[in-house]
Amino acid sequence: MFPPLRLLALFALCGFICSSLPAQTTPVPSPASLAIPDTDEGLPGTGPIRRMEWFQKLWLERRTGWSTRGAQDKGAVVFLGDSITQGWSGLGGSFPGLKVANRGISGDTTRGVLIRLQQDVLNLSPRAVVLLIGTNDLEELAEPEVASANVTLILDALRTHNPSMPVVLCAVFPSSATKKRPADKITRLNQLLFAGLRDRPQVTFLDTWALFANSTGDAKAEEFPDLLHPNPRGYLKWARALRPVLETLQLVPAWPDDFTPEPGYVSLFNGRDLTGWVDPDGRALEGRTETSDGRFAVRNGRLVVTVSRLLRAYVKLQTVRTFPRDFELRLEFRASPNADSGVYVRGPQLQCRDYLIAGPYLDLQHYRPLDWNELVVTVRNGLARATCNGEVLVDAFAVPADGPIGLESDHGQIEYRRLRIKEGP
Repeated sequence: MFPPLRLLALFALCGFICSSLPAQTTPVPSPASLAIPDTDEGLPGTGPIRRMEWFQKLWLERRTGWSTRGAQDKGAVVFLGDSITQGWSGLGGSFPGLKVANRGISGDTTRGVLIRLQQDVLNLSPRAVVLLIGTNDLEELAEPEVASANVTLILDALRTHNPSMPVVLCAVFPSSATKKRPADKITRLNQLLFAGLRDRPQVTFLDTWALFANSTGDAKAEEFPDLLHPNPRGYLKWARALRPVLETLQLVPAWPDDFTPEPGYVSLFNGRDLTGWVDPDGRALEGRTETSDGRFAVRNGRLVVTVSRLLRAYVKLQTVRTFPRDFELRLEFRASPNADSGVYVRGPQLQCRDYLIAGPYLDLQHYRPLDWNELVVTVRNGLARATCNGEVLVDAFAVPADGPIGLESDHGQIEYRRLRIKEGP
C-alpha cells in the first residue's frame, strides 16, 4: 500500500493531469464527409442530386459552418429545405423566444436533404422540424412520385429518431411553368405528400400551396417577384400561417386571452377541458382535454380542430345541452390556410372556413385571414342569421325547434375561442 503522504501526492498529480486535458467535444466532421458524394452509388433515395460547381461549393460552405454549431443549435426547431428556407433571413425574429436552426441549402433536392439529414438535423436532437422541399426536383424533371418517395424516407428517418417529435410538413409553394415548375406537377406532388400522412400522427400538414397560389395555381408576382422565392411580404405570410400550428404544438407561447363573457351570456367552453361536450359517439367528455382520435383538443385556452390526415374526414363534436329558446351565439375562430370546419346550429351546419380560400364566402371585405374573426349567429322563431365581423353570411336559414351547438372537423386547423350564448329575447 502507498503511505498516506504518497497517496495524497498521487491524487494531486492525477487531478493536475486531468485538469490539463482538453474537454471532450463532439468531433467536427471532416470536409470529405460534408461534401457531396462523387457518385450516386450506395446513397439513399432516388432522383436528382445536384453537382454543379456553384452548388457543391455552397453545400460544403453551409454544412461546414453548421458543423461547428452543433452544441449551440442542440434542441432547436430545425427549418429544413432549399433556397426558400435558406433565404429566410429573419427566421429567428419571426418567432420571438423560439430557438431555431436554419438548415436550408439553395438548390437542394429531396434526395440531397435525405443524404445530409443525419449530420445536419438528427445530430441536433431537434425539438421539432419544419420541412419544405421538392420544388427543385421538379426543375430537374423528376416526377412528383420520385420526390414524394424521398420525403417518405425523410419522414421515416425522423420518426425512427423520435416518434413523438413534431414535424410540420409544408406543401410545396406554387411557382410557374416558366421556372420548370408547372402547377399540375406541384399539385400532384402535394397530393402525394398529403396522402402519405395517414399513419403519421407526429406530422402536421400545412397547406402553404393554397396560401400563395393565384387563380391558375401559380405564384403571385407581388409575393414571389421571380415566381419562385418569396419576398419579405411572402415570408411574413408564411410565418403567420405557421404560428398557430406551432402554438397548438406548444412550441411557441400563445397570446393569453383573459376574455370575460358579457352580462347575460354563458360560456359553452371553459378553456380548460371539454366538459359540457360529447364526442361523435355521444360519450361525455367531462374533464378530458381531447377526443380519443385527437381531432378536437384543448390547447392554450382554445378548442382546436386539429389537422386531419385524410380528405373528407368529417368528425362532429357537440354540446350536451340543447337550446330550444331563441338565442344569440357568439364565438371567434382562426383558420389555417384552406381549412374547413363548421358550426352546427341545432343540427344544420353553417360553414366555418378560411373563407377567402376555401369559401363559400369569397368576397368578404372584413374577413381577416390567419387571424381571429368573430362569428355571430342569431336564432329567432326558427330562423338563423349569421355574420362574420359584421358582414352577413346568411340572412335566414331554417333550423329545428331544438338541438345542440356543434363543431365539425374536416381538414386544416381551426381554433375556436370565446364560445358563449345568450338565450331569450
